[in-house]
Amino acid sequence: MRAGILAIVLCAALAAPLYGADGIRVLIMDKGFGKVPAGKETLTKLDEVQGSLITASTSGYRGSFEVWRGPDGLYIINEVPLEEYVEGVVTAESGKDWAYEALKAQAVVVRTYALYQKMQGAKRTYDVTSSVLHQLFKGQNSDPAVAAAVRETRGQILVYDGEPIAAYYHSTSGGRTELPEEVFGRSYPYLTSVKTDCSLSPYSFWTRRIPITEIEKALGKNNILELSIKSNTATGRVKEVAVRGNPSTLVIEAKELRKKLGWKRLPSTDFTVKKEGDLMVFEGRGYGHGVGLCQWSALEMALKGKSYKDILSYFYPGTELVDRASVGF
Repeated sequence: MRAGILAIVLCAALAAPLYGADGIRVLIMDKGFGKVPAGKETLTKLDEVQGSLITASTSGYRGSFEVWRGPDGLYIINEVPLEEYVEGVVTAESGKDWAYEALKAQAVVVRTYALYQKMQGAKRTYDVTSSVLHQLFKGQNSDPAVAAAVRETRGQILVYDGEPIAAYYHSTSGGRTELPEEVFGRSYPYLTSVKTDCSLSPYSFWTRRIPITEIEKALGKNNILELSIKSNTATGRVKEVAVRGNPSTLVIEAKELRKKLGWKRLPSTDFTVKKEGDLMVFEGRGYGHGVGLCQWSALEMALKGKSYKDILSYFYPGTELVDRASVGF
């Protein structure tokens, strides 16, 4: 194990229980454990224990743990009951003192998304990662309001044609949600672009002044002179950015530029850009990929008296809210 990089305490070494359909297998991604196994990477299970795990950035995980080894390192998978996982994700993904109906909507979305990923990843050794690659999970919840919201919606999921939907969500849309085909390369009948009000969000409007040298380093391209918008998506976000250099110009997708600069460094693809001296100045709206439920808009709707069912039907039109047992999930 990568001692010194990640502080780990595994205790009470017992035979690990399996939760089956009521459990979720989470690949822990933390400092020093930030990798996802490659698709064809052969993994060997070294051990399994039940207990707790403390990392450098979380207060601790509980449940069953499996340690796997691959050619490029070790991987830890935490298996927990689904409803405990939902509580943990809602806590990590929602703001402090979030409105109760917004918490309930988030709980349904988190549960649905987890089961969708579990269904999609049947051949993986894990169902989801603990990072924003899927849903942020930092261990078990201790917030009574989150626990109540999850308990009140226990087992409820969104389905379309009898199956859990790809319940994508994000922090702040900036006024209109994005089409999934612009981000993930495919469309879904229940994920459309809708107007939103996320004026409460700290990412409602933002400005980033980024040195050109930082952009050169991120892109691995020297002598950059200027960036400009080359094309837009159907909803008006930036689709492609032209990176004019000496002697050549590079065209890069805006979502790839976000990835290379850092998700927080360039919060969304809804921006304008101009040059000021040695800086490129981005002025934009929103945070995240923009597809599906906008969390700050859900909060705004809850504060205006909308129920969690109202919120879910607005962001995922045409879906049904059902008990997962009724559809075999």
